Amino acid sequence: LALVLETLEQALQIVLPQAPYRVTVHSDQGWHYQHKKWVSLLKKNKVYQSMSRKGNCLDNSPMENFFGLLKQEMYYGCVFQTYQELKQAIDTYIDYYNHRRIKLKLAGLSPVEYRLQASQEV
Repeated sequence: LALVLETLEQALQIVLPQAPYRVTVHSDQGWHYQHKKWVSLLKKNKVYQSMSRKGNCLDNSPMENFFGLLKQEMYYGCVFQTYQELKQAIDTYIDYYNHRRIKLKLAGLSPVEYRLQASQEV
């Protein structure tokens, strides 16, 4: 539980100050995502919690797709000597995925560009 809470706190410190739209955290129904401390931290920060339906893996398909791409494009074939080296590679990939990796489904924009454009159209 401590690991997911610490990770959530770090993510919120980065995301909340620069989020021009409502922040949503989507997860499966793992016990730690239903824990009182997790739910309380989300509510305290006015973050909307979204959960997959029980036993329905399709609800979480966007994240399954993301992690599949991360492993394929960043992880497989690489050897990391330390945890810090792996963490840095993941951080770099997430930044690349969000800010520079264009997707045809998003009109040739990166996910961040697409969300910003969509939020300004509302």
